[in-house]
Amino acid sequence: MAWDTLFGLLEWCWQSGNWVYDNAWWIGILAAAVFTGWVVLERYLSARALRHRTYVELVPSRTFETGEEEVLRFGAQLIRAASAGKWWAPRNARTVRIRLVADGSKPLTYRVEGPASAEQLLRQTPYARLRSEPAPPPRRKRSKHTVRAVFALHGAPGARLREVPLEPDPLQPLIDAVADLRNDLGDLAEVCLDLSPAARWRLRARRWQVVDGARQAARRQSRREAQWMTQDAATMEDALSWQLTKLTVPQQQRGGEGRRLLMTPRPPRVDREKVLGKLAEDTGLVRVQLMVRCSSDVVGRAERRLRHIEAALDVYAARTRLSSLGFSLGPWRFGADRWPWRPRFDERWNTGLIAPARNSWARIEELAGLLKPPTTHTRLPVLATDIPTYHPGSSLLPQGFYRTPDGTQRLIATREEDTLFEVQVGKAGWGKTMRALVQATASAHAGRGLAFVDPHRDSWDTVAPYLAHDEIMNRAWLFDLTIRRPQDRLGCWNPLSLTGGKTPHEVVAATVDAFATSLGWGDANAPRAITILTKAIEALVAVNAQAVASKKADKQTTIFHISPLLTDPGFRALVIHQLEADAQRWWTTSFTEIPKDALPTVLNPLARLAASPVIKAFLGSPVGNYDIRRAMDDSHVVWICPPGTGPTDRLLVSLLVRDMLRAGLSRRDMREADRIPFRLYLDELISLDGAASSTLAEITEQLRKFKVRMHGMTQLLHRLSPEVRTALLQNASCLSTTAGAVDAIRHITGEWGEQVDPAEAAELDRYHHWASFTVRGKRIGPLLIRGPELHEVFASLALSGQRNALQGKALDNTRAETLEKLTSAAAGQEQIVREWLTVQTGLAHAPSGAGSAEDTSRKGQFQ
Repeated sequence: MAWDTLFGLLEWCWQSGNWVYDNAWWIGILAAAVFTGWVVLERYLSARALRHRTYVELVPSRTFETGEEEVLRFGAQLIRAASAGKWWAPRNARTVRIRLVADGSKPLTYRVEGPASAEQLLRQTPYARLRSEPAPPPRRKRSKHTVRAVFALHGAPGARLREVPLEPDPLQPLIDAVADLRNDLGDLAEVCLDLSPAARWRLRARRWQVVDGARQAARRQSRREAQWMTQDAATMEDALSWQLTKLTVPQQQRGGEGRRLLMTPRPPRVDREKVLGKLAEDTGLVRVQLMVRCSSDVVGRAERRLRHIEAALDVYAARTRLSSLGFSLGPWRFGADRWPWRPRFDERWNTGLIAPARNSWARIEELAGLLKPPTTHTRLPVLATDIPTYHPGSSLLPQGFYRTPDGTQRLIATREEDTLFEVQVGKAGWGKTMRALVQATASAHAGRGLAFVDPHRDSWDTVAPYLAHDEIMNRAWLFDLTIRRPQDRLGCWNPLSLTGGKTPHEVVAATVDAFATSLGWGDANAPRAITILTKAIEALVAVNAQAVASKKADKQTTIFHISPLLTDPGFRALVIHQLEADAQRWWTTSFTEIPKDALPTVLNPLARLAASPVIKAFLGSPVGNYDIRRAMDDSHVVWICPPGTGPTDRLLVSLLVRDMLRAGLSRRDMREADRIPFRLYLDELISLDGAASSTLAEITEQLRKFKVRMHGMTQLLHRLSPEVRTALLQNASCLSTTAGAVDAIRHITGEWGEQVDPAEAAELDRYHHWASFTVRGKRIGPLLIRGPELHEVFASLALSGQRNALQGKALDNTRAETLEKLTSAAAGQEQIVREWLTVQTGLAHAPSGAGSAEDTSRKGQFQ
């Protein structure tokens, strides 16, 4: 019975085999149809599952940094997001993609793409100091030349990529590879890393293959060793030593010839955990697909970019590495760029479908460098879209030459509306003033107004050839207080003048504050001096208001009339008669009660001013052409050269700077759209700060709304008063430092955190700066730049032969007169005012110096 069953089974198998053989054609067609149907269905389901994707862009802050734990959490989150698709989605469609994009407009854009159902999961990242934003689908940028590459893991199946530390940033080689992309040339580089969860059955099959392959290799190695042992034994018997031993040693001592036994070595035991390596555990294991596409409109640029990216990926190379698939045949490369691989590449690129190579298994920790945006430890290149390039004639403000990643240099610049206040620090002669002169020249040629305050005057001689153009000549003003000869020309200024529509109380406040700031007066230490000076200036300004109203501007008083007002009863009586009742009451009651020893506090500084012929000529005329408010509104180019940095000079500078603040605040009577930007360049800020410390702080705090900008240059920032230093650093749009003492530089580098080592900055070459800028509300830098020089930026604009013409025109525009004439006019102005007031009041003319014994005694105190 058993034999019948066996023969029946064999007969059935034989008949089945014959049937299959006879119908093999139809069976093959049916199998092909089923296979084709399955492939079509899988592709349809994959396309449908990948049709709806979500796109998220991760934007890190400047201080973004992360650790291994956060990276592992993000990787686990990505794996979970990849599995969040439809249940019927094929395995190859369950992917999440990390897309790194560089097109010359940004250093590197970091995006994550996954199933639409995983949007909330992808938006919530474990990273701090990072902004997650929804992004549109990637747009195809059409370029003339495009190259493609697919990278796979090449090496032992269980081997790992190199463990790359997170500091310095592992993305740095990739960022360097795309640093010199140019958007105007159509450059584009994209790196797509696709991750898919590992299927259990596929992983088990792969493990079996790896272990079985290791066992087969061990058996082969064992057989080779047995062959080597047999060959060694045969070789040994043919050796001369063996034959001599056979002849000389008895057989009993040799152990017998026929008893030699060779043991075949056993195959070594395969350590499963060691052989599997990273494949031993399921957690954190993913299938990996890395694709790169580079494009450009210029022949060869895309190919070079791809080679740079290949080199950047070598940072992960160890026992296994990321290398591109394909092969070379002579000068030709066959891979993703050629048929039949290219259509498959484009499909995977456009849809997110994954079809990794056999060994493309990796753990999350191996890919840690690619699972995060660039951190604070990355050196990001400065692109033309980050900070523009200056060209003569543009409306930008040049800052310095920056060396791009490809080795070329470009003159970077900032926009007018972004550059509000600037601080330059560093040793003398290292390029601070030259950089400011380049900016001032650019502003002048762009039609903008500026005032350059230079106590040394050298800047005017340096910049004159580049400003000697008709359009700038007509706007140039020169106030040179360093003159010495009587025939030298000088413009003049009356701080108390009310011509030009000035408001009396603003003029009073500006003048009093200038004196108080320069002399260190306050309500606590000099209340009477401030009161006396305020009342005196109020009285003189009231006289000037009547003179201007009577169209007698040449009858106005100056600050040098404060002394006769306080010491000369006759002159005081003439002035008091022009005041209102309340003001007269103070002079007739309160002033008479003031002790005589209180007046020298006010009179002594005025006496020092009057002792200088140049300052007396500059401030002693009733009407001057120095009007900084008009300069602001009409975009004049004003050069002011104070005579020095002594106490008297600081008082003059305080008057000038305070008037700049007054003029800026007075622009509140204009609509914001009508306010024309105006720049103040203040060289040797230490000397200016001693005279007008609070004023400088107020300029940075209050004049932004009135479109008055300030650039300050100083050798030692810590020598500035605390309020000025704090205000400058708080509101500075641009910070820069040249070489200098480490302690002096530290105040600037401290604003940049640890990005610049003060010791390194202290050793900078001449004209080199570390600087940070503000562009479109974003801080750029600190960058290492080389300060520009006038001759290399504006060489084509230099007109050396027109230097004298510029100076003459600048003086003509200020209606400058000779020093001798102005000094004489200042000396006679008091008598002119006396006579005019006598006519106005109808009082009898009181001779100068006449008065009571008390007044005579007071006056004697100051002789």
